[in-house]
Amino acid sequence: MLGKTARGLFWMFRYLERSENTARLVDAGFRIALTRSAAASDEWSSIVTTAGVREAYLEKHSQFAAAPVIDFLLRDRSNSSSVMSVVDAARANARMVRTALTREVWEATNECWITLKDLLARQVAETDLPDVLAVIRRQSALVRGALHGTMLRNDIYDFARIGTFVERADNTARILDVKYYVLLPSVSHVGSSLDNVQWETILRSVSAQRAYRWISGGTASPMGIAELLILDRRMPRSLAFCTAQLRENLAFLADDYGAALPCHDLAEGIYRDLIDRSIESIFDSRLHDFLGEFIRRNNELGARIEHDYRFYG
Repeated sequence: MLGKTARGLFWMFRYLERSENTARLVDAGFRIALTRSAAASDEWSSIVTTAGVREAYLEKHSQFAAAPVIDFLLRDRSNSSSVMSVVDAARANARMVRTALTREVWEATNECWITLKDLLARQVAETDLPDVLAVIRRQSALVRGALHGTMLRNDIYDFARIGTFVERADNTARILDVKYYVLLPSVSHVGSSLDNVQWETILRSVSAQRAYRWISGGTASPMGIAELLILDRRMPRSLAFCTAQLRENLAFLADDYGAALPCHDLAEGIYRDLIDRSIESIFDSRLHDFLGEFIRRNNELGARIEHDYRFYG
């Protein structure tokens, strides 16, 4: 496969995943802000920081409030990571690799772009936000369903899946980091009803509420929730699941092309480091530090994949 085609597939599905992940991040911030209305500005500040767009936001806005943050993250095309920006980019990449996609995948991508372009043509009112975020998540899921249901399991599929899981792993780590930044007003709230509500908000933001109840019997605990989202390989948005999928799809590429590259070793190292950890050791070493290091290594893996498969060659 040409590096240009691999790049288009990788970034098409990174961008589609990012649109859904940004919607999930906004949803987490919105729900958390509702539980702490007196400190809502801190919550929206943490969301912008976690999305990695703080400097860009402050170039346009001087305060952190619901309306400007929501608009910046969903609609603002000057923000290259806004939902509308990344959906534009996903469609542009899909057009570039049109002959590598089934008709169903292309049509689902185009429908996603048309739907969100209309939905986000105007500023989103807070009262409409939950419904708008649900549509964004659903449109991303439709493209993913078309990919699973119609694509041959070859290198095209592998690059699409690799892009998805590099982005998803980054997102789950960042959403968990929201908790670390400013979710709690002080350590005195740890274990309180406020703390539990906020951790359940994190579960909701990654569609893991029911899964956690099945596993835990309904008792919420920060360590149990973090263990599900970091180490449980059955949970589709956990760090362990994402790294396992990356390892698997990269192994398929190694078989197809007859060569293992440095990115394969890096993916294997990230995976092994995760499954050899306990949640107690992660908390002992500080959750924030662990997540920061994971995000760094995951970004390194994405860049290594681009280099090894000559995306820009």
